[in-house]
Amino acid sequence: MVSVALMPPFQPHASPLPVLLQRLLARGRTLLAWLWAQEGSHGQQARGLAAGIFCGCFPFFGLQTLLGVALASVVRGNHLLAAAGTWISNPFTYVPLYWFNYHLGCWLIGPSKDWPGMAALRADSLRELGWSVASRLLLGSTLVGLVAAAAGGGLYWLWLEREQRRSQG
Repeated sequence: MVSVALMPPFQPHASPLPVLLQRLLARGRTLLAWLWAQEGSHGQQARGLAAGIFCGCFPFFGLQTLLGVALASVVRGNHLLAAAGTWISNPFTYVPLYWFNYHLGCWLIGPSKDWPGMAALRADSLRELGWSVASRLLLGSTLVGLVAAAAGGGLYWLWLEREQRRSQG
């Protein structure tokens, strides 16, 4: 007599989440663990992140990380978190961030000069138009940077404190 092994019934994928979402959540947990493991007090970590976020709000491409680390040194913040905080501006957020900063500056100072056309290509007009736009962009970037840095640094500090209380008991 031949015995037939019974196959277990078909079971669909055990996890309710798609594989891509599981990977994203795993990376998010890894990022949170990395943030938690940074050296320095909670205040130093939060100041470093805030310095990076502040510098990331400015359109100084290529210099944001250096400026963020330098500012973190001034405020005695974590340098690595300052570098990471500058990633608030990236190729996906450049246009909306700087558009908002510019329009906030226009709202506070007043509208900039309209583009005068080809006549602006003279050095005098171009320089004047450049300052008109740059002043509004820098003012907006400063204000958005201050608010975003205070919010980001403050929320990060609160999260660190909560995690510490949770781990202690």
